[in-house]
Amino acid sequence: MLDKDCIFCKIIRGEIPSSKVYEDDKMLVFKDIEPKAKVHLLAIPKNHFKLLSEMDKERSEILNYMLKKIPEIANESGLKNGYRLVINQGDDAGQTVFHLHVHILGGETLDW
Repeated sequence: MLDKDCIFCKIIRGEIPSSKVYEDDKMLVFKDIEPKAKVHLLAIPKNHFKLLSEMDKERSEILNYMLKKIPEIANESGLKNGYRLVINQGDDAGQTVFHLHVHILGGETLDW
């Protein structure tokens, strides 16, 4: 189920444009509009939930699917030398959109 006010849900519904990299019935991957690396993609489930603490069996299966699919998408996006995955959880972690999402960062040597 999608949230009517969530920016990522609006992207999924096509109400807000995005630079899509990959899409299927379970997930959407698009370019971050404020990239923190040469390649910065966001992978989002098409099922709205905010935090890992809201995980149930269905959401767990979708996240598992996403984590299995991300290496293929990263490879197709030119990230053959490696990439970083980040999932921010809550305000203190810097989560600004409260729809679970995985940052895929790479295309250069990354510092902390």
